Amino acid sequence: MSLTAAGLIATAISFLAFILLAIWYVAPWMRRQPLAIALSVPLWVHAFRFVALQIFSAQHFGFRISDAAANEIAWGDVAGAALALIALFLLHRGSRAAVLVVWIFVVESALDLLNATVTGIREGALETAFAVTWLILNMYAPLLWVTLALVVWRLVWSPERRRSVKE
Repeated sequence: MSLTAAGLIATAISFLAFILLAIWYVAPWMRRQPLAIALSVPLWVHAFRFVALQIFSAQHFGFRISDAAANEIAWGDVAGAALALIALFLLHRGSRAAVLVVWIFVVESALDLLNATVTGIREGALETAFAVTWLILNMYAPLLWVTLALVVWRLVWSPERRRSVKE
């Protein structure tokens, strides 16, 4: 089996598993929580996106991706991690700015993840991914997409906002 085929199968299974986890367990729990707590759980998953900096080490050891692509992927993820941490801090403090920062995080993360996906496909990243890089591409990246969708869902579906509309 080719490395690309194995990676695609692993990515598909990861997406399926994370989507089922989100639908069966995480979303029902998030629905019952105040907005700040509900958003914090998926944001914590993004707080560790700085792991993308390992791409520079991976390049050194045979991961064939251009320097430009490595920089885009790494620094886009570092920005996402920083925004997630800022949002978590603001949510924890009960700041009114928290929701705005979460939306900024959503836009940055969606653009970054889309760019990284397109760049990875264009440069054939699955062909030379191994070890930690393989796990990041085939497990962590799908988790990032699913948790980003959970953040958007919880921002849009807000019982707090519906209550204020009804009153």
